[in-house]
Amino acid sequence: MSSQWSDFRSQAAHFQHERLQERRDAQHAKAEEMLAEFLPVVRAHGPRPVPLRVTGYGGKGVAKTPLRGWYLRTNRTAALGEDGHFYLLIAPLSPRDRLLGCQPDPSRPPLVLGEGGRDGESIDLADALERVLPGWRDLAG
Repeated sequence: MSSQWSDFRSQAAHFQHERLQERRDAQHAKAEEMLAEFLPVVRAHGPRPVPLRVTGYGGKGVAKTPLRGWYLRTNRTAALGEDGHFYLLIAPLSPRDRLLGCQPDPSRPPLVLGEGGRDGESIDLADALERVLPGWRDLAG
């Protein structure tokens, strides 16, 4: 009996994990669509892209990157690159990174930036884009 219960619980956990992953994938896809819609508008109407930097964990140091784009959070830990990719710009930085720079890898964008952080530190992606270019949806149409 305990083997059956264990198998049932294992299957239920696996099913729940799959459903959670499907929801996350759908949210990432929606965020990717939003960024794809935003990119040509911000390119055409400004503001101009700026050099992107990576901040070290705990605010310890900054490293240059070869990227340019638009910061999506006021603390500059997330950005949309000119290449259309979403970047998390916070990482452990070595002294070498601080001196020579680093190359962040693109990430799948969330619908809520900073979700799960402290109160007041998260922002909906739609609101972040509106902060970069107010009225951008009107310009897209």
